[in-house]
Amino acid sequence: MKNIIAILLVMLMQASFIHTAIAQDSSTALVPLPSIEDFSRGQDGWAFGLGLGVEYESAYEGSDEFGFEADPAGAVQWRKGENMFYWAGEALGWRGLRFGSWLFDVAVGFDEGREESDSDDGHLNGLGEGEEGIEFVLQLRRAFDAEWRYWLDSRLVSGENGSLGLLAVGRRFGNQTDGTGHEIAIAAVFHDSDYANKDFGIDAEQSAASGLDETNLSAGFRSLGFNYNYRQYLNKNWQVFGEAVYERYGSNIQDSPIARSDYEAEVGVGVIYVF
Repeated sequence: MKNIIAILLVMLMQASFIHTAIAQDSSTALVPLPSIEDFSRGQDGWAFGLGLGVEYESAYEGSDEFGFEADPAGAVQWRKGENMFYWAGEALGWRGLRFGSWLFDVAVGFDEGREESDSDDGHLNGLGEGEEGIEFVLQLRRAFDAEWRYWLDSRLVSGENGSLGLLAVGRRFGNQTDGTGHEIAIAAVFHDSDYANKDFGIDAEQSAASGLDETNLSAGFRSLGFNYNYRQYLNKNWQVFGEAVYERYGSNIQDSPIARSDYEAEVGVGVIYVF
């Protein structure tokens, strides 16, 4: 796995210096942000991207254990003008651009939940399996200029296991209009009590089985996070991408016995073939 990461990092660095003459002017993405996958090349109809990503990440929310994980990457998309329907991983949704500066995104996804085996060191023993469930995602991004250099993001995730909200500001770099380049964002995250206790709460039964103190969290501030996204074409079809995420938990989360670390982090790289 370490060799794979090294190879992909080299590819990312090389891609930054490659001048790809692949008709950038005619390949206009729905919005020119690396964090929004768009394989349409500015054309209406079906678009496909298929690849593989490798991540080095926290084993679960609040974990001090890290490991590598390989996951499929890409999406199936259908674009018509300023509307796009997509299927990406475990999410099915629609995006629409309005007035050039408002991006709406509505999706339904699946939360796999947490398993005791997610901790190799046994820190989750006695807590049982986390609840799986369907989640609905509503997202609104507002650009402050015509080129989407600066933008504001608001997001609501709600499902059977509670609700989470996010407010973020972002900045993109590069002159491309095809969704490649660099992007950074800073986000504040909030949750209701159900969502908080899904990841960090311990009820009486779990406390007796695990030996951890019973913990009941209230709604409020969850974390402050930083996100970096990178995307670049190596040639007409091959695309490389990268992401780094750092999330610093609030004091109420840090007080939970489940939170063995006061932050969560993730670094990922990958390649996608665009058909």
